[in-house]
Amino acid sequence: MNSLSSMVVPILYLLSAVCFILALKLLARVRTARRGNLLAAIGMLLAIVGTLLELGLIDYRWIILGCLVGGVLGAVAALRVPMTAMPEMVALLNGCGGAASALVALAYYFSQAVEPGRVGSPTEVLGGAQAIMVAASVLIGGVTFSGSLVAYAQLQGKILGGRPVLLPLRHVWNAALLLATLGLGGYFAFGAETIEGGQTLVLVETGASLVLGVLLVIPIGGADMPVVISLLNSYSGLAASATGFVIGNNVLIISGALVGASGIILSQIMCAAMNRSLPNVLLGGFGTAEASGGGEYKNVRSCTAEEAALVLESASSVIVVPGYGLAVAQAQHAVRELCELLERRGAQVRYAIHPVAGRMPGHMNVLLAEADVPYEQLVEMDKINPEFKHTDVVLVIGANDVVNPAALTDRSSPIWGMPILEVHNARSVFVIKRSLGAGYAGIKNELFERPNTMMIYGDAKRVVQDLIKELKQT
Repeated sequence: MNSLSSMVVPILYLLSAVCFILALKLLARVRTARRGNLLAAIGMLLAIVGTLLELGLIDYRWIILGCLVGGVLGAVAALRVPMTAMPEMVALLNGCGGAASALVALAYYFSQAVEPGRVGSPTEVLGGAQAIMVAASVLIGGVTFSGSLVAYAQLQGKILGGRPVLLPLRHVWNAALLLATLGLGGYFAFGAETIEGGQTLVLVETGASLVLGVLLVIPIGGADMPVVISLLNSYSGLAASATGFVIGNNVLIISGALVGASGIILSQIMCAAMNRSLPNVLLGGFGTAEASGGGEYKNVRSCTAEEAALVLESASSVIVVPGYGLAVAQAQHAVRELCELLERRGAQVRYAIHPVAGRMPGHMNVLLAEADVPYEQLVEMDKINPEFKHTDVVLVIGANDVVNPAALTDRSSPIWGMPILEVHNARSVFVIKRSLGAGYAGIKNELFERPNTMMIYGDAKRVVQDLIKELKQT
């Protein structure tokens, strides 16, 4: 690296880190999220330019080819992947990040080990700190990659329909494998006496970490996928940060630490929104036979779209509660049209957003933003809950556990203590669902039996379109 590059590169890295920090702040609010995403992209571009300048003499043909292939894949995914599949895409991106970090750390060690004249242990080849970071990057990156693939399969329903897979003695096996993987990493860093021994150990550690990632995620069902995706995102950041220490890249250390810290914080926030601890989520099994709060429904009333429209046309305040069923039905655009129609009739319309609604953090926010729903109409749970008692109509579309009053009334319920959207306090509640099927928690929803609740059975998009047609005729 020449003198000019040595001056420019640190500045580019500093600007990149500043962009990442500011982007995280902007991404924290729906109104500024798009600007945050753009700023993060600019920061990544600066980091890439700085890295290329720092490396100096490299073969740009491979760099350009990689940019073209990655750019085409990213553009196709952005245009073709539907919003319902966005959680799966995020899971895959997390996995790719973890795999990339592990591969870079491995490549760096192998490239140093094969240099002419290099002999001795990984500590002698790399240095003690770098050897530890290689082992850490391989462990975290491997777990992130395989765990993300399992999360993808769970979200797709390809593993027992998205239900947890509870292996016998799973906690014992997971603990033993984790200790074994840590032992392999420690022995690689400090115990291996030859380059060949170090290479064998780090490859065995890679395989063990991949198996560990699978075993850690398969006991976790679809109900906890938002937390799992957030946690895997944190893992990918930690793997990147560890790799930054391996290759001595400051911007990778900073950006990885930011991702790792923000992912952990978000995971804790989402666990609090479910009144559960992070260890409880990671131990898995939620939504299986352990959750035995089911039972037969009594006094459930239903109505048609025409009957619901008669109530909606006279409502002065309406709150829409979106859930995963709305995403599956691709009903977000129809919902926006319905709400615009109600607003033209003089109704105040808002959307109540539960932190864990959907299949990934912020899923409902992203879904409604795609339909150009005004940001100011999206209201978080804590702010909207006091408003339900003053609301004429609540329209629940595809949500279940996040509106279940059992969380407030039934101490024996698996969701007891979970903060919910208190829609049962509204004057009238219409729930659009295909059936009375249980949510992820595997229990019945007491809301369906409330005297102010009416069920509208059917596909969410079709029902909303029927409501629009009825309102236009009145």
